[in-house]
Amino acid sequence: MNRNFWIIALIAFINSLSFTILIPIIYLYGKRFGLSDFQTSLLFSIYSIAQFFATPVIGKLSDRFGRKPLLIISLAGTVIANLLAGTATTAIVLFLARLLDGITGGNASVAQAMISDVTSSENRAQGFGIFGAALSVGFVLGPATSLLAQQISLGAAFLVSGAVALVALLITIFFVPESLQTRAEKAHNIFDLGLGNLIRGLFMPKVGVLLIINFFIGTTFTIFTYAFQPYFINVLSQNNQSLTMMFLLFGVLGVIMQTWGISILKRKFSVVNILFLALFIRSLSFVLMPVLPIVIYFVAVSILFSLFNSLVQPTINTLISLNAKPQDQGTAMGLNASYLSIANGVGPVIAGMLIHQSNPQTYGYPLYLAGTLTFIVLFLAILARKRYTPKVA
Repeated sequence: MNRNFWIIALIAFINSLSFTILIPIIYLYGKRFGLSDFQTSLLFSIYSIAQFFATPVIGKLSDRFGRKPLLIISLAGTVIANLLAGTATTAIVLFLARLLDGITGGNASVAQAMISDVTSSENRAQGFGIFGAALSVGFVLGPATSLLAQQISLGAAFLVSGAVALVALLITIFFVPESLQTRAEKAHNIFDLGLGNLIRGLFMPKVGVLLIINFFIGTTFTIFTYAFQPYFINVLSQNNQSLTMMFLLFGVLGVIMQTWGISILKRKFSVVNILFLALFIRSLSFVLMPVLPIVIYFVAVSILFSLFNSLVQPTINTLISLNAKPQDQGTAMGLNASYLSIANGVGPVIAGMLIHQSNPQTYGYPLYLAGTLTFIVLFLAILARKRYTPKVA
């Protein structure tokens, strides 16, 4: 891996750190503004839905004008949005800040396209594995940083997140070279990647089926992620410190699997089979988690889940990259991020509708649902495997 790759990985880490600082506090911060559980789920959804519409446009713009300018715009939006959220005095301002962050939140897809630009097809799986590991390291340090920021206030966590994003912005401006070698032809309307093109993206040869699979994978995962925190705190009677340790555990195991684990598995299994294995363990873990409301049991299942769950997105990203044409890498990654964004918007709402605070038993319902749906996704992925299995995978 060359110097440019490691700079991009560093930005991915910083961006992940900025994002995961917010994970433990968005729900609690929304409660400070008097929002209900369902309204708080909309704080997650509005960000993701905005990304759904904006990210394909950012991906296409990056194919046309280059990766660096769009990465700068995206990071600048994150800085401004977190500043607004951290100083918000009304719920309306908080929702507007989340909306702005979502609109300009296409930096992950741009970074993924840059990884595709600077890696060969033979090294792409390893490249996306390291990219995923960089995100996981951010996932390790983000909640811990958030816990420190919360000693001041919940709003301070947003301000710290904005400051971290500012560091990534400065690194991008001064140190990141342009990675795009072949620019797409000029479109009549650069912003024409709307719903029509999102639908047409589903019919892209080999890539379309992966977008569908990843949409449902993302939906089931965000059903889990929204229900995980209230289940851990309310059903298992744990506190914020224990929750932070769980996030740290997930992050550490993710780093191990995405750096060394995926390399070891790839010696014996294809990328496609690694995806199948990871989805099977994920679905099984979701179903097992709420069976026994015992902390030690839950942690043990969570360890199994974390080890293999960390392989899902790197393998999906690798398959999309290997199946997309060089001049369509940004568009393909943008479409992928967009469908993940709408999945991230749908999942919390589904979980929010299943949970009733007056009945703690309902906190386990989203976990059972996520597990069942993931089994179905795995079955469909196996049936469609010939449509997206590349020769080098």
